[in-house]
Amino acid sequence: MIITIDGPAAAGKGTLAAALADKFGLAYFDTGMVYRAVGLQMLMQNIALDNDKQAQKLAEELTFPLMMKLSSQALFRSLEGSRAASSVAAMQGVRKALLKMQQDFSLSPVFADGSKAKGAIYDGRDTGTVICPHADVKFFITASPEIRAMRRFKEYQDKGQAADYNEVLAQTKARDERDFSREGSKPAKDAIMFDTSDMSIEEVFAKACRIIEEKL
Repeated sequence: MIITIDGPAAAGKGTLAAALADKFGLAYFDTGMVYRAVGLQMLMQNIALDNDKQAQKLAEELTFPLMMKLSSQALFRSLEGSRAASSVAAMQGVRKALLKMQQDFSLSPVFADGSKAKGAIYDGRDTGTVICPHADVKFFITASPEIRAMRRFKEYQDKGQAADYNEVLAQTKARDERDFSREGSKPAKDAIMFDTSDMSIEEVFAKACRIIEEKL
């Protein structure tokens, strides 16, 4: 079974995806990690974030082991890392280079230890439209920009990272504008829509579980 969870940043995709993967015994693939990996390398190598050519080269050379290694860096999930990931994700050359890696995972999903899985849950933008358009279940999770920015702001605070709410909100809105201008970034026609603005994670999880169990 392949399940996709699409939606804008900080809507609750990752929290839901991880919980569902654990409950149903599926491999979990956070597609945003591929862009964070490329963006982080741009920062670490002091490459300008608008350098399309270098970003595409790094994307073409990215491997899963390298991505997992980079994910241990503090900058990987930082505000600066998010900004870099958003910048490179808007580049068509980067997206094309990373697409096959993401699609191939659905053909032979594995857990973090390399053991085979019976299916996968994809967490990230365009997962239900571009990466896995034939997924068995597609969710599109959203919430207001203000609520999503506050969630991300609190994440930074909990990690002890300096952040300003207004800056996080501005970044959230700017990323939405970039993301939704791309082809394939709108919800899939057969996606199940959740607005989590006024829902707890427990409510979202229970609703998603009922839908998946009906499908199974």
